[in-house]
Amino acid sequence: MQERIVVLDFETTGLSAGGGDRAIEIGAVAVENGKITDKYQNLIQPGFKVDRFIEHYTGITNHMLDQAPRPDEVFPELYRFIDGSVMVAHNASFDRSFLDMELAQVGYARQQPFLCSMRIARRLYQNAPNHKLGTLVKYAKVPVTGTFHRALADAEMTALLWLEMMTLLRRHYRISEIGLHLLLQLEKKAIKQTEGWLRKMHSP
Repeated sequence: MQERIVVLDFETTGLSAGGGDRAIEIGAVAVENGKITDKYQNLIQPGFKVDRFIEHYTGITNHMLDQAPRPDEVFPELYRFIDGSVMVAHNASFDRSFLDMELAQVGYARQQPFLCSMRIARRLYQNAPNHKLGTLVKYAKVPVTGTFHRALADAEMTALLWLEMMTLLRRHYRISEIGLHLLLQLEKKAIKQTEGWLRKMHSP
């Protein structure tokens, strides 16, 4: 893709952006011309204490969050970082819901499209044991760049997985022009139909 991509990952207080949960960490990685070019990371005060499960799962403690910036400090910065970029996340519906909710809280609205690296991986790595990020990092031989379940490390590994998938599309399927429209179609393609569809898509 020629567009600037930003790969996002959130750590949160729970699973429901519409049910009172909040973001506690954001990691964002910009990808341009096949390379990681910039990164953004911040902890975020959620406004209440997180439970012990979240502390253990993420390694983010209440003490760390007590000293973190507020959402109205973080999300305007994040908005500027992602502005004009195509968004990508692993299991994108989760991250998209938190991004849209948190931006709305500070008076912003996302305009750009959002792609899901998990949906694309399900179509390109059909023989993988499962399509969790940790499994795919190992399956696709992507470097482990940090601790899983911390936002910046997960975003960076998702970005590297994304680049590996784009390489697979170019080399294995001989698709030279990988645009947003093709990727949006690929996300929705029935998994069993993907192989034949991609082979018909390659440039002569």
